Amino acid sequence: MKLNVNGTEHEVAAPPDMPLLWVLRDLMQLTGTKFGCGIAQCGACTVHVDGSPRRACVTPVASVEGKQITTIEGLSKDGSHPVQRAWAEIDVVQCGYCQSGQIMSAAALLTKIPAPTDTDIDQALSGNICRCGTYPRIRAAVKRAAEIGKA
Repeated sequence: MKLNVNGTEHEVAAPPDMPLLWVLRDLMQLTGTKFGCGIAQCGACTVHVDGSPRRACVTPVASVEGKQITTIEGLSKDGSHPVQRAWAEIDVVQCGYCQSGQIMSAAALLTKIPAPTDTDIDQALSGNICRCGTYPRIRAAVKRAAEIGKA
């Protein structure tokens, strides 16, 4: 099947029910998207499908054929996306495992709501779990990314 990942069309040989996560990680070597829980509860596997956040661990690859898929690697080649810049500036990462999913959810939020409130941020990222508890820094980074995006 043909998948458009990070702006490039790829031909992949995968069963239609294979989770998108494993297609990305195992077949395409895009390992920024993480496996966390396997049941769409932690958010570590968040990618964008046609601009909306989606949990790749429970998304059958056949359901995204012909759609635009963006992974953490596709936000920017050099870390220049406003959310990535803000994450580094605020020093959000502790262990880092959940961060690609957090960043992808934050980027989707800022596309819809360029100046989010605390409530907007909390709601948009409520499905992303950080075991290290960096939620205050995550919220600060989303606000900083909104500022960077305005500049």
